[in-house]
Amino acid sequence: MSLALDPRQRAMLLEMGVHVWQPPTAMAPESHPPDTASASPHTPKSNDAVPSSTPPARPVAKAPMPPRPPSPTLVGELTQDISSMDWPALTEAIDHCQACAMCLGRRAPSLAAPPLVTPCDWLVVGDPPDEAQERVGQPFVDETGLLLDNMLRAVAVQRWNHENSSGAVPASRAYLTHVLKCRPALMRAPSAAELGTCAHFLRREIALVQPKVILAMGRFAMQLLLSETPPEQARLPLGKLRGQVWRFADVPVVVTYPPAYLLRNGPDKARAWADLCLARTVAGGSLASP
Repeated sequence: MSLALDPRQRAMLLEMGVHVWQPPTAMAPESHPPDTASASPHTPKSNDAVPSSTPPARPVAKAPMPPRPPSPTLVGELTQDISSMDWPALTEAIDHCQACAMCLGRRAPSLAAPPLVTPCDWLVVGDPPDEAQERVGQPFVDETGLLLDNMLRAVAVQRWNHENSSGAVPASRAYLTHVLKCRPALMRAPSAAELGTCAHFLRREIALVQPKVILAMGRFAMQLLLSETPPEQARLPLGKLRGQVWRFADVPVVVTYPPAYLLRNGPDKARAWADLCLARTVAGGSLASP
């Protein structure tokens, strides 16, 4: 039996000289880890897999991958091949070309290529396509196209298209194209390097069309088609380059105003008419070009 004394009572008894005996405090039994060897063989361990009543899931068959689109065509890799392309190959190469930043954001290139080699007396080269031309995928549409068709008709030239590709061949016909096939997504002026990249396609168009004269309609068309002339002349404004015969890829070139400009500046239509008469004379072989 032991006395239940608190610390204060023990201190008072100690001051009075009374020693209180207390039994030694029982030591707590040392804890030992459980003996795993004595565990029941039927007791699963914590890291043992417990069988589940749910059957394993069957592997899901993967759907076949869709065919990959054609790889982009880089002009730098096809420069030598372009010179031997026919119209279908050239059209496909232009459709997938990603050789410069002009292809960013484009919906479709603007190109009206015939299925077979179609010689035309005239090759009309315009500036980069606008939104309407990109939407249709054809050069010179809407009001600008109507004005150009009337201008060509006035000098007995008809635009080549799929409708008039068969049947009676007109006295002269013109193949129309752009100096760039893509509409600039950022609405900026193309650089000289970008014009030079697309020039590989234009040279092949010239070889397939075999024109007698090239009509350059616009500042950027003029910039490329006069790239083989001395730089001090090519930098002149369009108005000072009219009335002369230049050369590109060994074909005579006549410079004139684009139809979009003529729609806004009616008085200059008379000057454009003089340019078309000059191109008609060159195409007819009546004027020796330099």
